[in-house]
Amino acid sequence: MRWNLEWLRTFKAIYETGTLSAAAQELFISQPGVSLHLNSLEAYTGYKLFDRAARKMVPTEKGKILYNFLLEPLKKLETGEQHFHKRSKEERATISVGMCFETFQYTLEEHINELPFNLIIKFGEYPQMQQDLDNGLLDLIVSPQKGNQQNLQYQPFSKERIVLIAGNQTKTADIEALLHSGHTTKAAKLLKQQLWYSTAADMEHLKNFWLKHFGEHPDFSPNYIVPNISSIIRCLSDSTGFSVVPDFLCRDAILSGKIKLVWEGSNPLENTLYFGTRKKTIYEREIAQLETLFKAKWELTEKLFP
Repeated sequence: MRWNLEWLRTFKAIYETGTLSAAAQELFISQPGVSLHLNSLEAYTGYKLFDRAARKMVPTEKGKILYNFLLEPLKKLETGEQHFHKRSKEERATISVGMCFETFQYTLEEHINELPFNLIIKFGEYPQMQQDLDNGLLDLIVSPQKGNQQNLQYQPFSKERIVLIAGNQTKTADIEALLHSGHTTKAAKLLKQQLWYSTAADMEHLKNFWLKHFGEHPDFSPNYIVPNISSIIRCLSDSTGFSVVPDFLCRDAILSGKIKLVWEGSNPLENTLYFGTRKKTIYEREIAQLETLFKAKWELTEKLFP
């Protein structure tokens, strides 16, 4: 294991500003991210580098020695960075974005080669994305969930509706009749006897849909667990079975007749989608461009599928 240059940059910022919050502002990362870098550096060196006072980070003797040792090398690196930054007209920013795989496919995949900056996409669970955003590992997340980190802000931009779908070869007449006539208990009993598709990452859709519309937890396991929602759509196309998915991901397949919309619910289950960003970032222009692409895609979808 070697020490990380970002740990040293963070150490220098804490030393010169005197507080974790001021260092975080200077580096455009979260205060927990600053603490993480400092803790990692102290663990690596084996020395306590600051005494934590109420309003001040006071460098220890080891901290002073390390600062004096690093000051000139870091200044040279910063000078070199500025020099080459000015001379490199083609330099591209690198933006890291967290979202679910299907959202990437639906919105950004077709625009990748048009972007004037580098893009790194990370898939995963939303709580982890929020933590990575707060720690400076991501610059933007697209999420139906809002975290409570003070360094982050969330902007709503659209909604997704969670709907019940089936393959076009599925016999749904009896179930649809029960659902639309309000006999949800009988419909739920019939639905439990059907073939079901889900994903390991999105069991929440099924659970929340079942709780809202049937008033209970789903007490059955899906028959097929596939990698993602796109796989569900492909498996159901021109076949049999049921699933619960966000409406924007299945609209094309419904329009083409490969699957059918069985039920949205008398009071549909909807999630607000948010852009999550840090309150301070050096990538405002790039993030704004990505957000514009998302909004344009959703506006087009709403026109085609009102």
